[in-house]
Amino acid sequence: MDRRSFLKKAGLATAGGAAASTLAAPAIAQGNMELKMVTTWPKNFPGLGTGAQRVADRITAMTDGRITVKLYAANELVPAFESFDAVSTGTADLYHGAEYYWQGKHKAFNFFAAVPLGLTAAELDAWINHMGGQELWDELSAGFNVKSFIAGNTGVQMGGWFNKEINSLEDLKGLKMRIPGLGGEVLRRLGATAVSLPGGEIFPSLQSGAIDATEWVGPWNDLAFGFYKITKYYYWPGFHEPGSGLSMGINKGVWDKLSDSDKAIFAGAAHAETNMMYSEFNANNGNALDTLVNKHGVTLREFPEDVWAAVAKVCDEVVDESADDDMGKRVLESFHKARNNVGRWNDIGEKAYLNARSKALFG
Repeated sequence: MDRRSFLKKAGLATAGGAAASTLAAPAIAQGNMELKMVTTWPKNFPGLGTGAQRVADRITAMTDGRITVKLYAANELVPAFESFDAVSTGTADLYHGAEYYWQGKHKAFNFFAAVPLGLTAAELDAWINHMGGQELWDELSAGFNVKSFIAGNTGVQMGGWFNKEINSLEDLKGLKMRIPGLGGEVLRRLGATAVSLPGGEIFPSLQSGAIDATEWVGPWNDLAFGFYKITKYYYWPGFHEPGSGLSMGINKGVWDKLSDSDKAIFAGAAHAETNMMYSEFNANNGNALDTLVNKHGVTLREFPEDVWAAVAKVCDEVVDESADDDMGKRVLESFHKARNNVGRWNDIGEKAYLNARSKALFG
């Protein structure tokens, strides 16, 4: 998509979204606002669904109920993958989801959730908050009548669940795996078939044999979904989502009507959830992994070196090729700058410390 085409579509989306926003404006009574938030998550699902609920409740509490946000889980108001369109057109006022689900709108959305061999949770925060990421995200989202914030992070994800051992690159060929975003394209180039499914559809698809493998998040969420009941091979590390940012998107018409103080509340509520969710996943993953291995007999395996070497070779090709217009190229350039800058520091800081601590404590 070239710049002229993108801007033309962006203008149409903005105009259409503004009209829809006028027709489906949030309910207003005596100065109060009642907003609808749709999500891509199953109802009350630990970490993701409950995190979205916390954002909604936090906005309501911080405005003393003057602005109330009612949450609708996936399929309660719209299907999971239609959340973005619902907010863009004004059918809903906010969404909570993962930006790579919207890559069909523009591939650059991937970067604000996770890309293969991309940014960790801390690095993603650094890029978005202090290295130009938010400004680029604002420009991209505005073309679709949306204002977006980071509003959660699961941290580094596991490689996934497989119904057979992965001993070499050949074992990936023909494999049908649920994996969204650019990670799916990496697997396609290695001979697998990538399938994009919302969370609520993964277990039955794995159970029926419609897919042979799946990634989801990590031990805490994977235990809750019960994947261990179907397959016992659990691989690490995940190349596809090293720090998966979740997002809150707001209909631009709704956002523009907010006062400066209310805008600050929305932004604060989103950023608070990023810390809350990331810490929650870190607090729960260790015990969940212990339960999976020692109670449910899950076999924990590290991907073989030749698989990782092949993945690494393809990852940057896929990521770089996703920048197929001016917007995408500017996002990619900013992403690379952040990854190189913060990544070099983390090799000296975080990584070096963790390696040294591991040797000292765990042998």
